[in-house]
Amino acid sequence: MDFVAGALGGVCGVAVGYPLDTVKVWGFYRGLSLPVCTVSLVSSVSFGTYHHCLAHICQLRYGSADAKPAKTDITLSGFASGLVRVFLTSPTEVAKVRLQTQTQQQRPSASGPSAAPPMCPAPPASLAPEPKYRGPLHCLATVAQEEGLRGLYKGSSALLFRDGHSFATYFLSYAILCEWLTPAGRNQPDVLGVLVAGGCAGVLAWAVATPMDVIKSRLQADGQGQQRYRGLLHCMVSSVREEGPRVLFKGLSLNCCRAFPVNMVVFVTYEAVLRLTRGLLT
Repeated sequence: MDFVAGALGGVCGVAVGYPLDTVKVWGFYRGLSLPVCTVSLVSSVSFGTYHHCLAHICQLRYGSADAKPAKTDITLSGFASGLVRVFLTSPTEVAKVRLQTQTQQQRPSASGPSAAPPMCPAPPASLAPEPKYRGPLHCLATVAQEEGLRGLYKGSSALLFRDGHSFATYFLSYAILCEWLTPAGRNQPDVLGVLVAGGCAGVLAWAVATPMDVIKSRLQADGQGQQRYRGLLHCMVSSVREEGPRVLFKGLSLNCCRAFPVNMVVFVTYEAVLRLTRGLLT
């Protein structure tokens, strides 16, 4: 049931986070439709992997899958969950970043010597250059054709660092906060405790993830035109040298503002589904 609960939690989270997701990092996400279509599967795999990995670790270490896990067990299971996500999310992240960058490049400048005078007629639509990517699926097909399978997994090294550490933080912080917010005499927090723990866990996870998210996006956008970066380390060093260390925290405030309400909903939905099914089965 963790796979089902995770899927429903992910969908509810997208419904809450969509307005803020449209202004994240580079302006409007034209390529958001594909991640929205796959978020249910990704969230399902994330929560399901975490639960089953934790159960196996507890079985090996304590002789029972239902034993209370240690903090290291939770951290390792969260890390494994983040690593598994990469294989599903990398192609959709590539499509999202490419479509997003394409939209930014096509947006006309509001000023400058090349701007047309106000009274000049706009050029006919037929003369406007055709966008390279017509949508998420066309973008994926084009990248696969031009750059091969490696193109679909461009930036996956940064994605591995981003999701591995952030999901370890995500599940660990949620478990710790739930423990703190559980009333005396009970074994789990109430709805308010789950909301607070989930929201804070999301914020902490994005605080850890943002530097590698910036690098990941730059590597994935780098396939268009002349390649600028030779790899993860070169991208990081070049970005910091040109724009300063603050570049690694670009979008952090927006990421955190979005993460709190989204993950409140994700975890409260996840816990509600699990409690409902347990109640039906007992």
